[in-house]
Amino acid sequence: MNSTQAALRDEIRELAEEAFHQKLISGHGDGEDMNEYQIVYQGKPRHLPLEQARFFLTNLLYRSRIH
Repeated sequence: MNSTQAALRDEIRELAEEAFHQKLISGHGDGEDMNEYQIVYQGKPRHLPLEQARFFLTNLLYRSRIH
């Protein structure tokens, strides 16, 4: 894993922790593939590519602040 991927994974982990503490997701963790991150949303585990995971979490957190 290169440093860019590691930094992205760290950012995703921080976003996921925030979403978890706000009860927006029920779990998260590294995916089976190094380029994926697992997010448990609405009771279903989703294995997302890193960029998509960051986008998903950013969107979820943004929408929670609006409502």
